[in-house]
Amino acid sequence: MWLVSVAMEYAAPLFLVISPILSYADQIYSIQRTKSSAGFSLDIPLIMLVASIFKVFYWFGAYYSFPLLLQAMMMIGVQILLLKVALDHRPQSPVDHTPFSGQLPGGHSELRRPYDFWQWKATRPYWTFLAYLGLSLFLIHVLIPPISNSEFYITLLGFAGLGVEAFLPVPQVLANQRSKSCKGFRLSVLTAWLLGDAMKLSYFFYNGSSVPWAFRVCGMLQCVCDCYLGVQYWMFGHGQLSRVEKASAANSGDGVDGWGMKDIDVRLS
Repeated sequence: MWLVSVAMEYAAPLFLVISPILSYADQIYSIQRTKSSAGFSLDIPLIMLVASIFKVFYWFGAYYSFPLLLQAMMMIGVQILLLKVALDHRPQSPVDHTPFSGQLPGGHSELRRPYDFWQWKATRPYWTFLAYLGLSLFLIHVLIPPISNSEFYITLLGFAGLGVEAFLPVPQVLANQRSKSCKGFRLSVLTAWLLGDAMKLSYFFYNGSSVPWAFRVCGMLQCVCDCYLGVQYWMFGHGQLSRVEKASAANSGDGVDGWGMKDIDVRLS
């Protein structure tokens, strides 16, 4: 019990602060090394940057645990670097990293976001949007105290930031589901997410009143989504035959089809 108490009091806060680096350093290195961000969802930096900016301003009203504030600030720096690297090495086809683009049922028309939000071809609009978001929240906080000090506004900031962060795995889940592959998404990121979920939830519930309930509810939702992402990794891998498909092929007669012809995998490894 003493060891658990020490871990929650000292190790957990340190892990939370450095978790952005542990989670995304390998993804940044992989994109830089391969010179391609194909398979990586650009919505991940969007979600984490918006969520972290909201959480920073939420702290000035809720004064939640200080390590969580440091984590949000660290996350902003890491995600800016990740977005920069991903934009510098975008593939020719934007569909490779925009999970919400695609065809409507029946394959007739393409789904597009309003004003091509976060699907812009130029890089400047990405940074302009983030700058306007941060500046708007800063001006509200400094120039309009009746709003920034209101309980409703503070609560709205908290649930907006944490709700957006809980949505983090969904774009990658949709991208994987569409392509039936997890190629481009690093296993190290998934592992860091799952370990982070375990550490965050332990820290949230152990520290009681210093962590608002919004953190706990949204943390549990994000954990469920991360676990399903793990299921996808087991099912799809990097686009090769998954374990489920291999088992199905084995049960159907070692790959012999209805014409008596044996299936041969001629894909390059």
